[in-house]
Amino acid sequence: MALYVVSTVYVCYQGVRHLAETPIWNALFWIILLFAAFNALGRSFQRENAGRQLYLYTLASPRSVVLARTIYNAITMAVLSLLSLAAYALFIGSAPLEGAQLGTFILVVMAGGVGFALVLTLISALAARAGNGIGLMAILGFPIVLPMLLSVMKASKLALDGMGWDITGKYVIWLLLIDVITVVLAWLLFPYLWRD
Repeated sequence: MALYVVSTVYVCYQGVRHLAETPIWNALFWIILLFAAFNALGRSFQRENAGRQLYLYTLASPRSVVLARTIYNAITMAVLSLLSLAAYALFIGSAPLEGAQLGTFILVVMAGGVGFALVLTLISALAARAGNGIGLMAILGFPIVLPMLLSVMKASKLALDGMGWDITGKYVIWLLLIDVITVVLAWLLFPYLWRD
C-alpha cells in the first residue's frame, strides 16, 4: 500500500513537478488518497473463502469481526494518510503548507483517511456478501464517499488558507459525525450480512 502511494505521488511529480497553487495541490492530494483508500481497503472482506468465513463465524461474534476490521483499516489508513502527506510534500512541494494551520490540516487529513477507511470497510462487507467484488465496491463506494470527500477537501482547503478553528471546525465535526454514523451502521447491519 505504501509503495502504491509513493509511486502514485512520484508519477504525479513527474507530470506536474512543483505545485504552488493551493486548490490544485489540495485536490490532487485528496484524489491520490481516495484511490489509495480504494486500493488498500477494496478487498477487506473479499479475501476470505467460505471455510474461513465459517471459522470466523464459530470463533467470534459478527460485531467483533466488523469492529476489528474497522479498527485495523482505520489505523492502516491513518498511517497511510500521514505517509501520503509526507511523500506528497516531499515530491510535489510543501509551499501551500507554509501559511497553513498545520495542526488543523493534519487533523483533517487523519479524519479524512479514517473516514475513508470506515466507509469503505462497510462497503467492502456489502460488496463481498453480494458476491460481486471490486466492481460493486466502486459502484457503491464512490457515491457514499463523495460527500465525505467534498467536506474533507473544503476543510483542508480552509486549513491551508490559514483559517482558524472557528471556520474549519464545523467541517471537522461534520467529518467526525460521518465517521461515527458509519461505525454505528456497520455495528447494526453487519450481523445481518454475516448470517447470509
